[in-house]
Amino acid sequence: MKRHKINLWAVLAILTIMVVGCESKTKLIPGEGYTEVKGGQIWYRIVGDSDKTPLLLVHGGPGFPSYYLNPMKELGKDRPVIFFDQLGCGRSETEVDSTLMTVDNFVEQLETLRQNLGVKEFYLYGHSWGTMLGMDYYLKYPDRIKALIFASPALSISRWSEDTEELIKTLPDSIQSTIKINNENGTYDSPEYQQAINIFYENFVAKKLPWDANMDSTFTGANMNVYNYMWGPSEFNATGILENYERGEQLKEIKIPTLFICGEFDEARPSTVRHFQSLVSNSKMVVIKGAAHITMHDNPEENNLAIRDFLFELEN
Repeated sequence: MKRHKINLWAVLAILTIMVVGCESKTKLIPGEGYTEVKGGQIWYRIVGDSDKTPLLLVHGGPGFPSYYLNPMKELGKDRPVIFFDQLGCGRSETEVDSTLMTVDNFVEQLETLRQNLGVKEFYLYGHSWGTMLGMDYYLKYPDRIKALIFASPALSISRWSEDTEELIKTLPDSIQSTIKINNENGTYDSPEYQQAINIFYENFVAKKLPWDANMDSTFTGANMNVYNYMWGPSEFNATGILENYERGEQLKEIKIPTLFICGEFDEARPSTVRHFQSLVSNSKMVVIKGAAHITMHDNPEENNLAIRDFLFELEN
């Protein structure tokens, strides 16, 4: 009987290809659960039953949970969509030490979630503060992401502050005066200042009134300790650890397809977002009509269509 020589290296190569192939086709199972990260457990939910590249949604805040992103569940008809609440808010562990409230720690939290779910590569959608987190994740782990979606981005806090100053100038004189006086005095808890914040929100954060259950749950599940420590007392007053966050120059380092989205009346003003988009070579921009910062609340159909079209174009 004739013996055949076995080429050990060929066998190992075949096995490697098989393992890598299986890893790349890992299918996410719809449902929700918790996973362990540094500092406690975080909640996640997978919507959509498909073997296509998943879309991971990184919510804004910081300290505000992902309920307001619920209108984006519709995207689960095309691919798995991963929702999660960052550590310190919503359905995740809410008690978090300030030593963990750093961009680096939230980046590692995102990477741990990816590993624990067995996701090899994904599309990253970041909204507001989520664009900061998404940007820094990409700079550290560029090979994990197939494309980026920066929605209502806050990638330069100096420009953000300039934009909100311009927007405040469009409000009634009495509101402008209230904001100026309370900012100077540091009386951020005054009823007048809180009312001025509400006026700003209704003009530039979420225009469609009344706010729905998703918006109510987002504010109910918010951790203001995280928000105040990392950001500050209001959308237009960055005094926390993020006040010096600047990634405008690093946008030129992005080498993957990127979509920029903002609302027509967004506090992330279209002119600034257009500037960010001009710095990324392989990118495009969509402005959502009639929407402010929470585009998925104000105009969910157009918001979802912009994302769906972008991903469809990449895959076809």
